[in-house]
Amino acid sequence: MPKLRSSLLILVGLAVVVAIVYALRPQPVAVDAAIAVIAPMQVTVDEEGKTRIRERYVVSSPLTGRLRRITLDPGDQVKALKTVLAVIEPTDPELLDARALAEAVGRVQAAEAALRQAGASSERARMAYDYAENELTRMTEAFNANAANMHELDQARTNERTLAEGFRVAQYGQEIARYELQVARSALLYAQGQGESDERTRMPLHSPIDGAVLRVMQKSVAVVTPGTPLIEVGDPRDLELVIDVLSTDAVKIKPGQPVIIEHWGGTTPLQGTVRLVEPSAFTKVSALGIEEQRVNVIADFLTPPQDRASLGDGFRIESSIVIWEHPQTLQIPSSAAFRRGDQWATFVIEHGRAMLRDIQPGRQNGRTIQILSGLTEGDRVVLHPSDRLSSGLRVIERQNRQ
Repeated sequence: MPKLRSSLLILVGLAVVVAIVYALRPQPVAVDAAIAVIAPMQVTVDEEGKTRIRERYVVSSPLTGRLRRITLDPGDQVKALKTVLAVIEPTDPELLDARALAEAVGRVQAAEAALRQAGASSERARMAYDYAENELTRMTEAFNANAANMHELDQARTNERTLAEGFRVAQYGQEIARYELQVARSALLYAQGQGESDERTRMPLHSPIDGAVLRVMQKSVAVVTPGTPLIEVGDPRDLELVIDVLSTDAVKIKPGQPVIIEHWGGTTPLQGTVRLVEPSAFTKVSALGIEEQRVNVIADFLTPPQDRASLGDGFRIESSIVIWEHPQTLQIPSSAAFRRGDQWATFVIEHGRAMLRDIQPGRQNGRTIQILSGLTEGDRVVLHPSDRLSSGLRVIERQNRQ
């Protein structure tokens, strides 16, 4: 019996020792994990912006007279040189003095010269556009024949789009010059003293473009003087984007870079391209009260107007300007990488243990980080590593995590 009792005490003691050792053994640390993958990656500058009609025209009174009531409202459609925006009638003989006549003749001569100048500019822009179009065709054929690289082809495409836009602007300028000549000639009729019974004494102001009424500044009957703004018109389909970014981000943005427009109200993102980075910055106070130097980036829509018909002038959008992209590169979530002295490192899960490993990072976009060396595709890395984690420590991955 004494021997049996001693054996039982020994067994109980051993069991207690084993339980204590097991209890004191370090328990695995629960961690979140992700997999290093090879996938497309983009680095973007994300900022809010707004839409803006590219060309706006404020129609003003060319002379002193009585303005008839304007019947148009914002949103009404207008046709170039057909829709009458406003009508001005003579008020008194003041329009018929010698000085008014001389001024009216001078305005007609200046408008005729401006029309000739606009025609020459339009022809020059057309010739430049034709050359760029031919150059793009030649470069496309050379690229297909492996005689040119993608960079040269992209340059030819950008040049062709830029000169096409310049040709269109030159055509607008010619239309405006023609319209201003018509207005000046109509004003001359008044200065020459036509009777009020003559329809020519009533000056109709026609729309300079196809588009819509944006604002009516003077709707009621009134006596107006030269330069009084009456109505503003523009083409709501001809929109551009104005995105103000930090000046430190603006230096990374180049014309031709893609722009992705999200949260504009539609179901699918819209596409655009950077046309201009304005050369001058301005100061803007942030929501936190900090003064920031901002720069306007102007972008054009690539998505056709019919796919963004509900988008109007001054609408808020959220944009992502792509400043770098790679079709297939190794990457991990940014939360898995951290600095260790002058190096970057991450914890890799190997056989149930977290092993510290140095990595060489590349580009970062706030969500993922490019890995140039130190990892391979399929490696599992620890997300948000805590101070409790050390190299070689046993870990267990939380469920329902990648």
